[in-house]
Amino acid sequence: MAKGKRLTPEEIVKSFKDEFKTGIKGATIKRRTTGVKKIEFADIWMKIDKSIFKDLVKYLTKLQKYPHLAVVSGNDLGKTIELIYHFSVYYGVPQGEISLNISVELPKSNLTIETICDIIPGALITEREKQEMLGVKIKDIPDGRRLFLSDDFPEGVYPWRKDETGPQKLARNLHEVKK
Repeated sequence: MAKGKRLTPEEIVKSFKDEFKTGIKGATIKRRTTGVKKIEFADIWMKIDKSIFKDLVKYLTKLQKYPHLAVVSGNDLGKTIELIYHFSVYYGVPQGEISLNISVELPKSNLTIETICDIIPGALITEREKQEMLGVKIKDIPDGRRLFLSDDFPEGVYPWRKDETGPQKLARNLHEVKK
């Protein structure tokens, strides 16, 4: 990848596939226009294998020295937890920003992923959130304390989970209570 050269979304996907081969499970590019002038923006969605995750984030810094991480979102998919890292490359370049969404699935039997705080320090808050809300263990996180849930919130209950570790047992169904 040429240092300093801005790549098209197609070139970005190709560079990741060339570098990580079968670690890239799938990639799609979605284009949309916005505003009166119909300016086009591109969103790249990539599914990756957990084994390449940390190396892929390091590689991403070759596209832009400091890629912008907006947030990590998470979904309980039943047998797995999906984490989606929402990055922007060429952030701050007028009409040149490209959204790069990297999805990695973690089996519920091994909900561990490495921190990226050593690469992108601003990831700390969103990583802490995933630990609290989904029960994902972030390996080597610099500060793993609770941030969003109170200290008296029960251990082993994760508000965003849909399984037996979710908050259902904490909820009261007031419509079922007799007067």
